[in-house]
Amino acid sequence: MAKLSGTTVAFLTSNAGVEQPELTEPWQAVIDAGGSPVLIAPESGEVQAVVGDLNPASTFPVDRTVDQVTAEEFVGLVIPGGTVNADTLRTNVAAQNLIRAFVEQRKPIAAICHAPWTLIEADVIAGKTTTSYPSLATDLRNARATWVDEEVVVDDSQDWTLVTSRNPGDLPAFTTALVAAFAK
Repeated sequence: MAKLSGTTVAFLTSNAGVEQPELTEPWQAVIDAGGSPVLIAPESGEVQAVVGDLNPASTFPVDRTVDQVTAEEFVGLVIPGGTVNADTLRTNVAAQNLIRAFVEQRKPIAAICHAPWTLIEADVIAGKTTTSYPSLATDLRNARATWVDEEVVVDDSQDWTLVTSRNPGDLPAFTTALVAAFAK
């Protein structure tokens, strides 16, 4: 596995509705690769995770709020899924601005499940090849992305890297690909 020693990785979530394994497994992969993950949310306090989009799971402390960070501080950005999480983030202007900053600085972004909704709203997905939870396929096509049904997609076009996966079942491939992308 690629090494992330000395790097810091941003994890952007809303304060509720994030799919727990889509947060915790990439988080652990970053730690295992020697990196330092930072949980970023719109509000201070805690993030409420869910399993299967409906069942409350663990809570996680927010390290910093969106308005307290800049893309310059991080090697890459992970956006976990969860329908409510993604739907909430895509309406948050500060979150959209942070996503655009990562793209403008050509830093890699990894988004799983419903998380590509946030990329649509940030207006950064056009021209990219991506995957997602299948119900987002039409939304992504309408945003001028190419949608494919694959376990993991790594698109290095347009001078920035996007790693996407469909669901928690794809997490092994997703975590391997995101660590590799962040290590470049």
